[in-house]
Amino acid sequence: MSNDRILEELGVYSSHAPRYTSYPTAVQFHNGIGTDFAKSCLQGLSIDKPISVYAHIPFCERLCWYCACRTQGTKSHKPVAGYLKGLLQEIEHLRKMLPEGTKMGRLHWGGGTPTILLPEEVTILADAIKSVFEIDDQFEFSVEIDPTLVDKDKISALSSAGMNRASIGIQDFDTKVQHAIGRLQSLEQTADCIGDVRAAGVQSLNTDILYGLPHQTPESVEQTLTQVISLDPDRIALYGYAHVPWMAKRQQMIDEAALPDGPERRTLFDLMAERLEASGYDPIGIDHFAKPGDTLSKAAASGRLRRNFQGYTTDSCDTLIGLGASAISKFAGGYAQNAPRSSHYLRMVSEGGLATQRGVALTETDKMRARAIEMVMCDFKVDKTELEECFGPLAQTLDKNIDDIILEYGKFVQPTDTGFTVQDKQRALARLIAQKFDAYSGEAGRYSAVS
Repeated sequence: MSNDRILEELGVYSSHAPRYTSYPTAVQFHNGIGTDFAKSCLQGLSIDKPISVYAHIPFCERLCWYCACRTQGTKSHKPVAGYLKGLLQEIEHLRKMLPEGTKMGRLHWGGGTPTILLPEEVTILADAIKSVFEIDDQFEFSVEIDPTLVDKDKISALSSAGMNRASIGIQDFDTKVQHAIGRLQSLEQTADCIGDVRAAGVQSLNTDILYGLPHQTPESVEQTLTQVISLDPDRIALYGYAHVPWMAKRQQMIDEAALPDGPERRTLFDLMAERLEASGYDPIGIDHFAKPGDTLSKAAASGRLRRNFQGYTTDSCDTLIGLGASAISKFAGGYAQNAPRSSHYLRMVSEGGLATQRGVALTETDKMRARAIEMVMCDFKVDKTELEECFGPLAQTLDKNIDDIILEYGKFVQPTDTGFTVQDKQRALARLIAQKFDAYSGEAGRYSAVS
């Protein structure tokens, strides 16, 4: 039986599953978690460990049809300026709650389009965030950049603010594909942006590309990869397009008849992955690639790779504080998400408090299952010895999950004395295997296609 037929029988082409950037996933968040929970978590932080900070800028001058992020379009800068005022208010509330001496190890700006901010606004926001924390020696500051909405002055402001890692959105360079997803962006624009980023002293560069888009063919993605590789990024994220028009209404603009089916998606991914590996990039997890000397490659090789809302990361901070509308904070006790609508978020912070609207508290079982899922997604294995060191006898409750996985996935899963290893790092199966540890997976929720 062919490998393709086996994957089909195992449900790769027909199944939907979480991407597991958190566990429990956001489907389990509820309104029983509010500002009191977030305030208690903030006040209880230890100053012994650095934390991560994420700032969400939800505005875009164009709304790309493929995007399922929490964003809103604007043709005027006035809403952006008003939103920045709200962010500064939230930061001041945060200052009053954090233990003095709290360190920041990572800072990430996402969106939306963070580079919609004016140069002076970049400086104001960065200074405000950094004024709340002590800066850790290993501090990293990364920003998502739209090459069509940035210039040298903005890049200079970001560099002066401490940005040392840039993430450049590309998706696809084929013009037919670009028209089909509402995102026009030339190779020349992208190359100029990358040149400006590097000239500003920011040498660590990530690019995002997508497979599974309308009208993509083996020939078209091969050409896009040739162009992406010519830009010489340090890391490449090769995400599968998640077609979820019931969640992201703008995706209804995309012609579903032009989308590749499950086997076609897998063919595109395999072709692109092989090309990247042949070009010297190490495969990282299910969908990332990095140069051998990059810290992401080093983390994967040493078992220190982690997974969070930004995907695969070297970020070892236990706490993430999310700023802005819809931003999610992760604490030892659970997840807390801000109000998703910017108008609601702004009203809550202007009234003198935090903007937490929902979330979920974590049990020890949740934390254990989260770590098992992360092992699968990052290392393609589960080691019960580590789980027992962290969670004691509770780890024994996973024995049935492990036995079921070994039985169901046959030759793809090799039993070990302490768990199992996914043979040949079968990326196509990782989300399905991880889902076997998900105690909530049978509950309501619609996820993206596994393929």
